[in-house]
Amino acid sequence: MLSHNYVFNIGQCIAHKTKFHTINMSNYRIAFFLLTCFFSTSLFANFPTKPDAITGSTKLYKTDSLYKYINIVKVPKQYSFEFGYRNLFSVIDNSYSYLNSATHGYGFLFDYAWQLSGLNKKRPAVFLSVPMGYTVILPDNSGSKRISMLNYGWTTRHELAVNKPIIPYVSYGLFLNTLKIDGKPGGVMGHQTQFEGGLNFNTKSKLKYFAKVQYSYTSYPKLGVKERIHFQYADVRLGVRF
Repeated sequence: MLSHNYVFNIGQCIAHKTKFHTINMSNYRIAFFLLTCFFSTSLFANFPTKPDAITGSTKLYKTDSLYKYINIVKVPKQYSFEFGYRNLFSVIDNSYSYLNSATHGYGFLFDYAWQLSGLNKKRPAVFLSVPMGYTVILPDNSGSKRISMLNYGWTTRHELAVNKPIIPYVSYGLFLNTLKIDGKPGGVMGHQTQFEGGLNFNTKSKLKYFAKVQYSYTSYPKLGVKERIHFQYADVRLGVRF
């Protein structure tokens, strides 16, 4: 019945030159559901389940497959909190509209990460995280204003060793960065690229301490002006992971 309706509606569209939306879309939903059920059952029909002897998790095996098994596990999560010093050492503004002097400041950041590799603890771990941070840069003189930055985005963190008391790592991040200056209404959102390197200090507890150095390059647009304001700054931070 499904195929007859399908052929009849197609023929009706061609004969009467009507629009294609006259086809009964409920037939497509039924066909899609049946095809999904068919492929799902055919994919797992020959997979006998077998409990793993070590972890106890259920694995799916198929002898004539290109792979030996599929193992579904829960991805470990990791939380991090950090605090430290920031130095704004470069401001590039070719339009000369940024007339403010602020260099030294402090900031903090919270990070929520998922471990993507190294689950067997035989290879270095890789984490994908969603961080959010806030930084304040203090004015250098009485004629300047305080700067605040709110940033959030994505980072990837690659550990460089396994099962050692101290594990070095490198990280790369892309952020949206909102800049505000005291005394000026509103703010401006720019793009921040960040590189960092650090050390993780493992302990016998669930807490892991770390220290890091990071470099960031941020650019902010301006309405009606082609040139952008470019910030470069470095951070030294300490934190804890759990």
